[in-house]
Amino acid sequence: MASVLEDPTLERHFKGHKDAVTCADFNPNQKQLATGSVDKTLMIWNLAPKGRAFRFVGHQDAITGLQFSQSGGLVASSSKDRTVRLWTPSIKGESTVFKAHTAAVRSVAFSNDGHRLVTASDDKSVKVWSVQRHCFIYSLNQHTNWVRCARFSPDGRLIASCGDDRSVRLWDTSSRLCINCFTDCSGSATFVDFNSSGTCIASSGADSSLKIWDLRTNKLIQHYQVHTATINSFSFHPSSNYLISGSSDRTVKILDLLEGRLIYTLHGHKGAVITAAFSRVGDLFASGGADCQVLLWKTNFDSKPYQDLLQHHSRRSTPNPPPHLSDIHPRTPHLHHPQPTPIQINPTVTDTRSSDPHVVELGQALHEDKTDFLALHDSGSKVEEWTGGESTNWAGSNSGNQSGSDGAGRGRRKEEDTAQNHPLEVLSGHPSSLDFTLQHIVQQLDVLTQTVSVLEERLTLTEDKMKECLQYQSQILKDMQAPGERHRMESKGTDESPANFT
Repeated sequence: MASVLEDPTLERHFKGHKDAVTCADFNPNQKQLATGSVDKTLMIWNLAPKGRAFRFVGHQDAITGLQFSQSGGLVASSSKDRTVRLWTPSIKGESTVFKAHTAAVRSVAFSNDGHRLVTASDDKSVKVWSVQRHCFIYSLNQHTNWVRCARFSPDGRLIASCGDDRSVRLWDTSSRLCINCFTDCSGSATFVDFNSSGTCIASSGADSSLKIWDLRTNKLIQHYQVHTATINSFSFHPSSNYLISGSSDRTVKILDLLEGRLIYTLHGHKGAVITAAFSRVGDLFASGGADCQVLLWKTNFDSKPYQDLLQHHSRRSTPNPPPHLSDIHPRTPHLHHPQPTPIQINPTVTDTRSSDPHVVELGQALHEDKTDFLALHDSGSKVEEWTGGESTNWAGSNSGNQSGSDGAGRGRRKEEDTAQNHPLEVLSGHPSSLDFTLQHIVQQLDVLTQTVSVLEERLTLTEDKMKECLQYQSQILKDMQAPGERHRMESKGTDESPANFT
């Protein structure tokens, strides 16, 4: 095990995306890493040595956010195509699509119990969904510009959101009201999240600052200005003692939150770092960026008592001077006492465990749900492609027998055996002209389905309005008849009174 002095170390690097990597999250089982990209695909990387990587295709535009459920049985992804997809990370690659936002969806996150999803969108809204019923629950609408990020608190009672209106908002999930708004952001707020205990939230901004608020006092308790460009993403360590951030200045910074200072600066990416995420245990973290690569880092932050870590850190750099009047956040260097420069780590280890998964591209990728899956055997393939769908058909391909039923049966049995041994291993293939025809038909059916859905909603609304009108008209008639009845009763009583008197 590497010592703290060697911490952190570059464990592996993954290359398979064709465009910038925008989001990343670890499976709670510690065996997989999921990443999303501007290339419209979601990839799941197996962390085991020589493990294969798998590409899920389904979104029509750049993927902006993703997250594993707490059980690891689902992956949610958001996209600029205005949809959110729930993927089952299995050999079938099935997904369920949520279509409700009217603009690009910027982030998606599960509640800790896995029953709800929260999404943030350029339509200025935050929406909450039911995972089990696959339906919309409610919307939060007080942001006045694009909403960049939204997250549940660990207990699920709060939602934090931030956006281009330069505000960070705190919502009560029971009353669905905004209970606090932090507006001291000097630029667009790009990312927000809770620490593991739910007592603090942090937000990053386009002004390269990172701020942490204590929710118990509603006060800003830490303010870091360690990057020189926009901070695109950050992640709390499970212990809440450390935080990593990725920035457009091409670096990953590691902050010691107990000491309140920068302890590591990592130079591994050749472009902007767009995403950074700790694993659920905290022994690994991943970073992805505009250079299309994903870097996997190993750390031993919590392998030793915290006091020992402080001693090691003090040996690496000069400790901060005694408190001074100018220590009020944001902290600035003392002119009379220059600060030491941050620690710079230039990783030279390219890979300490296995070679990069080899990407095999075998034709244009399909982007629709209900699409036939073609399997073409390629023994050298390391990265596998399939289309996400609610119903996936299998067609085995063999060089010796492509059309016979016996060959197809053997192909299916072979794939089933492979699936049992490797749950996420399927084979890639060329889409045929028939597939593109079917794809076009499916697109048209999807449009018709959406049209019918809209018509049904409008008919329902019309029916409700008609019922309201009829009820209102009936009430008016009753109100008009009531005076007439009273008049007749009075007239009848007047006519009878003389007879009775007589």
